[in-house]
Amino acid sequence: MTTQSFDQRDDDRTIRLAEHLAFSRSFQTLFNEGMALVDETAAYLDGLGRLEAKRLSKAASTLYAAESMRLTTRLMQVASWLLLQRAANQGDMSRTQVEAEKSKVCLEGVGNSRDAQYYTDLPEEFRSLVERSMKLERRIAMLDREIYGDAALAVDTSRNPVAEQIDLLRTAIVS
Repeated sequence: MTTQSFDQRDDDRTIRLAEHLAFSRSFQTLFNEGMALVDETAAYLDGLGRLEAKRLSKAASTLYAAESMRLTTRLMQVASWLLLQRAANQGDMSRTQVEAEKSKVCLEGVGNSRDAQYYTDLPEEFRSLVERSMKLERRIAMLDREIYGDAALAVDTSRNPVAEQIDLLRTAIVS
């Protein structure tokens, strides 16, 4: 027996914990956490966040608008990934189908404004939602890499929907 065949057999027996998690019942906990954050963020942005945004300076208000778009985009991507994994977990989609659809999901591609001048002027609850969404996104991106490999995070740099929305905001504010 050669070393190569021994190594190959070991790879076949390797337990991939991330893949096991994504395709097991324990995935439901991660799914629930992600969807709860989506719901909490939507409720905040439609309620208290709207009121708090009105009290911000013009510069902080512009940053708030841009960061809320990033936040909602990030959470939409996370929710899409979670829904795809749940479909795979429940047997509604094959791994091949999930991989094909997953190519439309962009994890860790939205960025943030934490280093911006007025970021600390943003409401504390809003900043908490941003931080929590980024942590969840990183966890899911790591899980995604473990399951699907590094190619799973390929980002289409030719089109950036958040940058397009920020440009529209700048146009509206300048006009």
